[in-house]
Amino acid sequence: MEKIINVGTGVVEVGRAGVILRSTAIGSCIVIAAYDSSKKVGAMAHIMLPGRAPKDADGERTRYAADAVDEMISRITRTGANKCDLEVCVVGAGNVLKKQDDTICKDNIKSTTELLGKMHIPVRAMVLGGTERKGVSLNVGSGIIFYTEGDSKEKLLWKSTRGY
Repeated sequence: MEKIINVGTGVVEVGRAGVILRSTAIGSCIVIAAYDSSKKVGAMAHIMLPGRAPKDADGERTRYAADAVDEMISRITRTGANKCDLEVCVVGAGNVLKKQDDTICKDNIKSTTELLGKMHIPVRAMVLGGTERKGVSLNVGSGIIFYTEGDSKEKLLWKSTRGY
C-alpha cells in the first residue's frame, strides 16, 4: 500500500515509488506535479502567490511561484531525477470566492506557466480556472495523476508513457 503525503499550501514534497503525493482544497493556488518516469521520482509544489518572495518571507518562501519551482527542482534532482526528463501537470487557480475583481488566479497562472516555459519543462496537462476547488494526486510508482473538481470523483489527468 502506498504512503500518502499531503502537500499543504506553500509546501514542496518529493517522493519515490510507493508514495502518493496529494493536495486538496486548491482554490486560487496552483499545484505543480512533476515526474521523472525513468527514475520514478515525483514532486509536488503547492503555490499560493505569483513571482518571487520578498526578502523578509523567511519561512514562507515556497508560497511564491519562483521560489517554489526552484525548491521543487532542487529537491527532485537531489532525489535522483534529471531536470531534462521532468514532465509536469498544473492544477488550480480557481476563483472559488467568485470575486469579480480577483486577479490572483490569472497572476498565478501567468507566473507559473512562464517559469516552467523559461526552464523548458513541458506541461503535459492542466486544469486551471473556473470557480470550483480542485484536488490533485500523483502516484509516483505508476506516473498517474488524477484530479478532482468540487465534489467530483477522481478523473485521470495524465499518465506517463515514457519509460514503459
